Amino acid sequence: MPASHIEFHVEEPSMEAFLAAWLPRFLPEDCSFEIHPYPGKGALLRKIGDRLRGYAAWMPSGYRIVVIVDRDRDDCGELKSTLEDFSKSAGLRSKRAGGTDWQVATRIAIEELEAWYFGDWQAVRQAYPRVSPNIPRQARYQDPDAITGGTWEAFERVLQKHGYFNQGLAKVQAATAIGQHIDPDRNRSRSFAVFRDAIAEAAA
Repeated sequence: MPASHIEFHVEEPSMEAFLAAWLPRFLPEDCSFEIHPYPGKGALLRKIGDRLRGYAAWMPSGYRIVVIVDRDRDDCGELKSTLEDFSKSAGLRSKRAGGTDWQVATRIAIEELEAWYFGDWQAVRQAYPRVSPNIPRQARYQDPDAITGGTWEAFERVLQKHGYFNQGLAKVQAATAIGQHIDPDRNRSRSFAVFRDAIAEAAA
């Protein structure tokens, strides 16, 4: 059955701001959502096991849970296994196990949320029109999920070069501004596409 409600657990306020701006444009009107931010990935990883066990005790059939963390410099496979173990220990059905009746999907932004911005540069230019349209053609930015040296630092450098955030990237402000324009079908980030497809499946 289609999800009537999705609970999102995210590691920081910028992802909360991005989802709050983007989800109302993507989800059907009859699917509600709530976003739970944590003060960093470490806090999420410490607490999410208990949170999932709490859900297991009462969660209605129309609910889904999506847990999103940045990969940062962690091993992607190990991080994914850690997240999946939390679902298994809570007795909740994971999307990874297959089937459409899953209760929990764990997703990783590679390497960080800002990779999703590089994946839809048109959305960035709608929010910050002075940035160059040629950024995606540069070799270092052609694969949004393979940008080296820190994705948010790279994003900050590009925007500062064009006169934005000279005092440092305001992550929540940028997340809200860009989230309002992200096109789910246009985004070139593979990790965004995997996240998007899970949400689309839940709400279909």
